[in-house]
Amino acid sequence: MSSSTGRKYEWLVVIPDFPGVLDKRVAARPAHFAGLKTVIDAGLCKMGGAILDEVPVDDEPSSLKMSGSTIVMIAETREEILEALRNDTYTKQGVWDVEKAQMWPLKCAFRIPVPTS
Repeated sequence: MSSSTGRKYEWLVVIPDFPGVLDKRVAARPAHFAGLKTVIDAGLCKMGGAILDEVPVDDEPSSLKMSGSTIVMIAETREEILEALRNDTYTKQGVWDVEKAQMWPLKCAFRIPVPTS
């Protein structure tokens, strides 16, 4: 169990998907993104996205070979992160295997935006 320091940190969080849930993931994606807006607006999440098994041929979600997600979250403890993950649509729809989630406090050395073109 994590002890609280009274200070929030960035955490690198990796959540694997259950095997064979791509269809569930794609179906739950709009509700997942809607829920993320609340988390982002509350300042609890900095960035996130899908973990891919291979470089994609296009950006169509149903053609991506996804095996999980990674998120940079803001929290004091692992328990706070687990609570947020358990309340996410992907968990409730059986996409994320939250019990196998990994998380590490993160001290980011630099940030460079990814080019969009």
